[in-house]
Amino acid sequence: MQAGRLLRAGCVPIGTTSVPGPGTEWKTWGATARGRTANPWRTGLSPGGSSAGSAAAVAAGMVPLATGSDGAGSTRIPAAWCGVAGYKPTTGLLPARDRSGLTMGGPIARTVGDLLLYREAVLGAAAPPAPPGPLRAVFSADLGFAETDPEVAAVAEAAARDLAEAGAVALEGPGVRLRDPEREWRARRSPTAAGVPPSDDVRSDRAENDRALSALFARADLLITPTTPNRPHGPDGPGPTMSTALTWLFNLTGHPAVSIPAGLCRDGSPVGLQLVADRHADALLLAAARLCERGRPWPVLAPAPVAGGGGPSPRGG
Repeated sequence: MQAGRLLRAGCVPIGTTSVPGPGTEWKTWGATARGRTANPWRTGLSPGGSSAGSAAAVAAGMVPLATGSDGAGSTRIPAAWCGVAGYKPTTGLLPARDRSGLTMGGPIARTVGDLLLYREAVLGAAAPPAPPGPLRAVFSADLGFAETDPEVAAVAEAAARDLAEAGAVALEGPGVRLRDPEREWRARRSPTAAGVPPSDDVRSDRAENDRALSALFARADLLITPTTPNRPHGPDGPGPTMSTALTWLFNLTGHPAVSIPAGLCRDGSPVGLQLVADRHADALLLAAARLCERGRPWPVLAPAPVAGGGGPSPRGG
């Protein structure tokens, strides 16, 4: 559906991009039937996934916008690791793309302005007005359960504080403590899930997370987190770290979320900042992301990539 609406709006298709190969499920280590997909910032790193090729194409300057699908973070994670923006709409705004109802189509783009153009073309929604003042925001590095890399957490928190200093948000406390959604996500995606009632543990997790998020969005406009708990890994995978730990909850709850660039780790790899809003508050979410972009601009293209260690070098021209 999203591709057809974009074509009718005048978008020009350039090609198709890489997704995980057979047997890799949603876990994109950059390996596909056409070989490894390189991260435009660091060619030895994964671009994230599963919409790996879309994010790499946008970050490398091949296209200003690419489509993806997000069932656990698959537009937000590659956007974060490739230093661009990725948006998962509120569940139900577009038809779900899998039987579990978790996967939503969404865009990856260089700028929030281009995300808004996608929203206008695909969802028929005009660009939202700027919020009248700083948005109330709560920052959490781990949502109460994730094992977030301290450097990733520091980069994300510094970005959130920069946004507060720029007047885009007003950071408030306390943070939020949620339950790890892994067992609910796996239960929903299980091939045998159809017609099987969830376990008591899964129902308890969902009820507690719904309660905590309802309380949070009663006092705040935005929840801000790192997009992933880890930095981009190599093609062999992240080991025991779940790159989806901070994203897949919002596929289960249906909340809209966007990833924007937060900054770089010392090794030059990008870190994403995830903004989450209440269900159906997509207009506010993207207006907030645009405020953040204006208050803290980011590069619209990856610099000349680095093959091994060290940070990126400036792109000539």
